[in-house]
Amino acid sequence: MRVGIIGLGFRLGYLGNVFAEMDPDFQIVGYVDPDPAGMDRLVEGGIPAGTSYATPEELIASEQMDLLMIGSPNHMHLDHIRLGLEAGLTVFSEKPIVMTMEQSYALAELLHQYGHDRLLVGLVLRYSPLYKDLRQAQADGRLGDVVSIEASEHIQPYHGAFFMRDWRRYEKYAGGFMLEKCCHDLDLYNGVVGARPRFVASFGGRKSFTPTNAPETAGINDLEVYHRKPSGWLGSDKVFDSDGDIVDFQTAIVEYENGASMTFHTNLNVPDEFRRFCVIGAKGMAEGDFVRGFLDVHRAHDNAKVIANTYQAPSDKSQHYGADEQMAEDVMRHIKDGAPLPVSALDALEAGILAMAMDEARLTRKVVDLEPVWARFDAALHGTADGVSHAAPSLTAV
Repeated sequence: MRVGIIGLGFRLGYLGNVFAEMDPDFQIVGYVDPDPAGMDRLVEGGIPAGTSYATPEELIASEQMDLLMIGSPNHMHLDHIRLGLEAGLTVFSEKPIVMTMEQSYALAELLHQYGHDRLLVGLVLRYSPLYKDLRQAQADGRLGDVVSIEASEHIQPYHGAFFMRDWRRYEKYAGGFMLEKCCHDLDLYNGVVGARPRFVASFGGRKSFTPTNAPETAGINDLEVYHRKPSGWLGSDKVFDSDGDIVDFQTAIVEYENGASMTFHTNLNVPDEFRRFCVIGAKGMAEGDFVRGFLDVHRAHDNAKVIANTYQAPSDKSQHYGADEQMAEDVMRHIKDGAPLPVSALDALEAGILAMAMDEARLTRKVVDLEPVWARFDAALHGTADGVSHAAPSLTAV
C-alpha cells in the first residue's frame, strides 16, 4: 500500500510503524512537514519516509497513492482533506477532522459532493476489543434501551503537562480539549446511545496547571515527570505558567434526542488515571475501563453478572489498548477489499459538534440547544444548504 503523509507528527510516526507491521507492502512514498516530529519514530522502525515535499499540492501531483494520511494541526485538516478529495484520493484524517462549526458545515458539503466512502477517520477507540464487546452486549439485548451514561477520560500529570507545552495548548490551532482529546470518547457514547445530542451544559477551567501549583512552589524537586512526553511544533518548557488557553478539567451534561442522558468528566492531572464508563439500560448495566482493562455487564432484574471480561494490550509499545493494530488492519482491508469500517466521517463530525457545544456551554454558562445546528448541518450534508439562513447563529443557548 502506497501512502503519502501531510503532517508527519508523533501520531503518524507511530501509526507508520503499526501499519508497516500489519502489511509488509506498506510504503510511505512522500510527506509534507517542515519539522517532522514523527520522523525519529519511523527511523527507529526502519521505515523510509519517502520524498520530502514543500507543499501538499506537490506531493499529490508527484506520487501515486492508495491512501493520503493527514496528521497536520487540527486547524489545517479541512484544507488538506479537501485537496485529497478533489484529487480523487482516499483520505485518512486524524481526529478531530475539523475544528469549528463552520468547518463542520463545509466538510458536510464536501461529503455530499464526493461521497462518504473516501474519507476515513482516526477515531481509533471504535476498533478496541472492549468497545466491540460492549456493542455486542448491547446488540444481544443485555442492556435494553439506554437510559443514562456516566463516562470520563482522565490522564496522568505527565500527559496533562504535554498539553500545556504542545501546540495543542492553543484553541486557535487545536480547538478545545473536549474536541482535541475527548472526541474519541464522545463518539463512542454517541454510538451507544444511537441518537444525536440535543441539549448540552458544561463547566470547567484550569485549576491544576497554575503558577500556585508549580513544583518549585510546592517544594517538589522532581520536574522530569512534567517533561517526559516531548512536545512538537510550537513546543514550550512552560507547564504551570503556560501561555495556552486550554482547560485542565471539564464536566458536561448531555441530553440526547431520544431522551437518554450522559455526564462526562475530563481531568488532566489524575495520578492513577482511568477512562471508564457506566452505561445503564432498562434491562442491564455495562461498566468498563479502557485503562484498567475490564468490562462487566450485570442483568437488572436479579443483579447477576453475565459478562466479566478483562483486556490487555498486545505489547508494551501498543497505544490505545490494542485498537491501533486493529484499525491498521481494518483500514488496509477496506482499501484493498472494500471491507466495512466501524466508524465514519459522519460519526466524527457529530462527535466534534458535541465537543464544540460543550465548550460553548462552558464559555456562556448556558444550556446549548443543538437543534438549529443539526438543521443547518443536514442541509449541507444533503445538498440543500442554500435553503438555510447562513446568518443564523452556529449554536443556540437557552
